[in-house]
Amino acid sequence: MAEIITMPKMSDTMTEGVVAEWLKKVGDPLKTGDGLIAEIETDKATMELDLDERMDLSNFKDCRILYIGLEKGKAVPVDSIIAIIGENGEAYEHLLTGGTPAKADVPATPEAPAAVAETATPAVDTSNIKAEVIGMPKMSDTMMEGTLVTWLKKVGDTIKAGDALLAEVETDKATMEFDLDNFIDVTKYNPCTLLYIGIEEGKTVNVDDVIAVIGEPGADFQALLSGGKTASASATAAPVASETPAPVAKAEETVVVSDADGRVKASPLAKALAKDKGINIAQVKGTGENGRVVKADVDSFVPAVVAPKTEAPAKTAAAKPAFVPVVTGEESYEEFPVNQMRKTIARRLAESKFSAPEFYLTMEINMDKAMAARVSMNEISPVKISFNDMVIKAVAVALTKHPKVNSYWLGDKIRINHHVHIGMAVAVEDGLLVPVIRFANTKSLSQISAEAKDLGGKAKNKQLQPKDWEGNTFTVSNLGMFGIDEFTSIINQPESCILAVGGIKETVGVKNGQFYATNVMKVTLTCDHRTVDGATGAAFLQTFKQLLEDPYKLLV
Repeated sequence: MAEIITMPKMSDTMTEGVVAEWLKKVGDPLKTGDGLIAEIETDKATMELDLDERMDLSNFKDCRILYIGLEKGKAVPVDSIIAIIGENGEAYEHLLTGGTPAKADVPATPEAPAAVAETATPAVDTSNIKAEVIGMPKMSDTMMEGTLVTWLKKVGDTIKAGDALLAEVETDKATMEFDLDNFIDVTKYNPCTLLYIGIEEGKTVNVDDVIAVIGEPGADFQALLSGGKTASASATAAPVASETPAPVAKAEETVVVSDADGRVKASPLAKALAKDKGINIAQVKGTGENGRVVKADVDSFVPAVVAPKTEAPAKTAAAKPAFVPVVTGEESYEEFPVNQMRKTIARRLAESKFSAPEFYLTMEINMDKAMAARVSMNEISPVKISFNDMVIKAVAVALTKHPKVNSYWLGDKIRINHHVHIGMAVAVEDGLLVPVIRFANTKSLSQISAEAKDLGGKAKNKQLQPKDWEGNTFTVSNLGMFGIDEFTSIINQPESCILAVGGIKETVGVKNGQFYATNVMKVTLTCDHRTVDGATGAAFLQTFKQLLEDPYKLLV
């Protein structure tokens, strides 16, 4: 019997996945030991989807890939259908619709068709209607609604490429021109006509609400307005263009301005821009409808040098107009789709930042002895020990002495962890990963160093597996190697704390009135006040400081 394959949950934080590569195609056979069907990109790594680990393929006589429902590179939520497997030639369509397999020998219930016929509303196929609904455009990244300031076309007007200014819309940031050329190809209608206006000037509606319909004359736009259903006789939609223009179109009356040279037609945006630039709008040649001045005309306007009037002899020579160079440039940008890792980072850190009542504790640590001890240890250590390794070891030891810091907030309870698993934040190309050094308090500095290097390499090469990133009880984030003196980190929930480690900086100290050179490192502990109080966090930092300032204690 055919079986649905869904997007698997391959990490504790995974909410959606991407098929990075299909390893099988429709019709390919599947058998035990050869169940790899795809590579899945999660929020932390690219992993193989092996059906052998999820089901017994030997239950099928001739198991095949019957259906693939997701293109390579597309993201879908966990548990979404991505494929169907089953025996060769088996029907599977009913699985996609949630029904049961069709059987020719099962007679239809006679009453059912009649009941449906009485209640169903006949739908109209709108695919052949040569018209299109125009919604309130989203003209800024923060725009939620817009106000229709002025209609620049009236019902029945023709709209053509290069002359598709439909209206002026007031957004949350400015009054802007709504140019259909920027949204659709008006040449697909012959001729393109404004068939319907659905909002009066001065009215405010939400983004995407219907404001107009365009299309070819005679198109049944009422079917579009009713969502594809047959329009009833009581429909209140405005009629298609009549001989008398609709009263809402008053573009010319609202845009005409008066100055010394007469009446000039210009958009409000063009007028405001000309005023800001100190330009007499009467001198600007309009390229809009009927010579109307638009924003682009003002942007490209270069004032002409006007000779001084000679009605009366000038007593002094007229000053030459100052030459103002015109600086031009080209705006550009590049956009990338948000990958799974960045989506998860954004979601989880936003949840933490806006749900946990955080506070911060900063402390300076003298690193003179730690620096000397590291030199000595590296003379005999099988792997090179870094300052970050020493920090991880000191954190692990301090957590055993302050278990409340090594805890989780679980909503209705607090969990005190008796094991110490240190998460080590690692920057990778696509974001941030946190591989885990397990039972760090029981490991030597050499063991921690070797494990940290191995996990860091796997993280950068996207080779981490779930066992490498799950279960951390406390996280260390170190930016000291990037020259950062001090910073704060966001808690990796459900943990209670995270330690931000800055770089070691040479500075001047004072002892007994004498100045001397010394090396200090600043650390900041971010605490969730629901589980850790200020005194608890401070006591943890004091122990951590003592361990690094007397590093021989790390070896005991």
